[in-house]
Amino acid sequence: MLFTVPRRSIRGLLMGAVKYSSALSSVCSPPPLLRHRLLYLRTSIRCPPEVNHLFFCLKSSRFFSYAAFPSMAAHAAVGGDEIAKRVRYLTSKLEAIGIGSGRCKPGQQVRQLCPQCKGGSSTEKSLSFIVNKDGDSAAWLCFRATCGWSGHIPVYGNAITTYASKNRNLRVITESDLQLEPLCEELISYFSERNISVETLRRNSVMQSKDDDEIIIAFSYKRKGTLVSCSYRTVSKNIWQELGTESIFYGLDDINQATDVIIVLSEIDKLSMEEAGYLNCISVPCNVTEQICNGLLDQKDTEFQYLWNCNEYLEKASRIILATDADTSGQAVAEELARRLGKERCWRVEWPKKNGGELCKDANEVLMYLGPHSLRKVVENAELYPIKGLFKFRDFVDEIDAYYYQSNREHLGVSTGWRALDGLYNVVPGELTLITGVPNSGKSEWIDALLCNINERHGWKFALCSMENKVEEHARKLLEKHIKKPFFSASYGGSTDRMTVEDLEEGKKWLNDTFYLIRCEDDCLPSVTWVLSLAKLAVLRYGIRGLVIDPYNELDHQRSTFQTETEYVSQMLTHVKRFAEHHSCHVWFVAHPRQLQDWDGRAPNLYDISGSAHFVNKCDNGIVIHRDRNLTTDLGVEVYVRKVRNKVSGTVGVASLSYNRITGVFGDKDQDCSGTAVTSSEENLERSPCQYIAKQEKEMIPMIPIHVPKFCIWRMLLQIPFRCQSPRNKTGRVLAFPSTSPT
Repeated sequence: MLFTVPRRSIRGLLMGAVKYSSALSSVCSPPPLLRHRLLYLRTSIRCPPEVNHLFFCLKSSRFFSYAAFPSMAAHAAVGGDEIAKRVRYLTSKLEAIGIGSGRCKPGQQVRQLCPQCKGGSSTEKSLSFIVNKDGDSAAWLCFRATCGWSGHIPVYGNAITTYASKNRNLRVITESDLQLEPLCEELISYFSERNISVETLRRNSVMQSKDDDEIIIAFSYKRKGTLVSCSYRTVSKNIWQELGTESIFYGLDDINQATDVIIVLSEIDKLSMEEAGYLNCISVPCNVTEQICNGLLDQKDTEFQYLWNCNEYLEKASRIILATDADTSGQAVAEELARRLGKERCWRVEWPKKNGGELCKDANEVLMYLGPHSLRKVVENAELYPIKGLFKFRDFVDEIDAYYYQSNREHLGVSTGWRALDGLYNVVPGELTLITGVPNSGKSEWIDALLCNINERHGWKFALCSMENKVEEHARKLLEKHIKKPFFSASYGGSTDRMTVEDLEEGKKWLNDTFYLIRCEDDCLPSVTWVLSLAKLAVLRYGIRGLVIDPYNELDHQRSTFQTETEYVSQMLTHVKRFAEHHSCHVWFVAHPRQLQDWDGRAPNLYDISGSAHFVNKCDNGIVIHRDRNLTTDLGVEVYVRKVRNKVSGTVGVASLSYNRITGVFGDKDQDCSGTAVTSSEENLERSPCQYIAKQEKEMIPMIPIHVPKFCIWRMLLQIPFRCQSPRNKTGRVLAFPSTSPT
């Protein structure tokens, strides 16, 4: 017997309606329809085919959501791309709360390890979760009785969770059931010795009980005036909690609607804070301290359940002062509380010293030895809880004082060994120096000479990643600069005697003690990450103070498909700078300029470096090594200091050095001369060529004949010969300008 029943009527029946119930009951079966018992429904009623695939909530009644899942008709309205988008968004939200749903498909139930209880001692996969077929929500449940973590999360909403402690039957206790009595004189005297008054004890319902004929202290844990739990303490400090009761803070009612909350580690500390005038203080349950071992917390335990049980009180607090004990266990609890409650709203106290110089352990010791005034001062002077990576300047007072009093002269930079450069460039630990220059300008030779000077004057050691030099060739260059004799009796040595065997042996020992090579032993190209990893080991093992990477284009620069060269260079230089700063190690980075069109022999610009402008933007110092190829007699080089970020260590300028071709030694051309600071228009051109040209263009336009095209002005400013086509002269003519001035 077939009936035509609208699909909405089936939904109405499943959700509690009665329309068409007689027709459906004759087809389906007599047992009552319980929507939370349905797992899957197939019907033979003549209706659209998608009705035969209605998916509802799971069979277990412990899932609290009883709304029917949308039918396949709803899926037909939602495209596959939209469902995939929802699932991806849900996956990210589930991973944020610890549920990994990478292998979960919509409509498929998955079992995995519960992030709350970690499966207990057996580490069983007790968490079951499912994502709705249309991807609009997900639900989960942990089947372990001691956990019972469950919840659901919509795709565009917040997660709603609950625990087994909310659902299971907890013990309902009363003072008469626990046989609690008022405190006797002996216990009152015990508290009096700790400077806690009778009024404070009475207000906090501190009572006594008996355990094997021993009188013990009973702390009543109440919420909204109702006894929830109770902890016990003997005079000899044996502590335990009433079993089968809900875990909450001690003194919870005192922080109702409070914006400032003080958290201590024991009930007596809470009473001590009250003696100092702070009622907005709570104590963690006594069973938390039992989970501490050697100052560390077992992250698999569920003893921090009281935070969730009291969340409605804590979420209103804008400032939480952690006044836990000063020992390692107390600091471990403070760290875990700050992590769970949010370090951005947590503060911490610093316990003062006793009269004897020993540090006070907790609030009660401050009250006993220093009095309530000192305890109030401790709370008033509470500081923001430290957040990793976020500091105040007073955290670096020692470093600032050392910088001011120059207790470490290297903070101002070490000399290069050339007086011509002393006022322009000094080597500061932790900085990055970029070196460039056209090929065969002497960049590597100058760096080698610089390292030899610094080692001779300051004893620095260096790591060398020089891929363009063979080991034996690099050793020859360094030895010649150190011994100041030629390595061979070759033509370049002239009549100068080569170094002796004794010189060679002494030089090899110097090389071995000063330089450490970073080289690939196979045919693979080294990456910057690989170089920095070995440099870190060299800092640890040998104490190097400098790293040379020469040159940039010899490194492996593989990057992702979606990463541009500019983004890669920026990220790479960031890693290099972090290495330099963290290890107080100066890094010299050699980068070649790009191919210069119509090069006229002048020194290149820092912005001419091949790759990205980030080379200039991110370095601390920028140097151009240049020699004039038109001069055949003078073998000197010019060192252009184009950028100095730290004005204490130098300034922009030019220094001229002589070069001894026999020994490879650089020296000052004139012992009385010094480097010249650049303040002319040349510095402006190097710093911002576009701005300089635009400015000079405006000044020169009145001086240029009207028949000179505008592009000719640009070439005039750059001192590049050009052929100008004027409206009056179609044949063209070459305009020559003086090389000393654009005008």
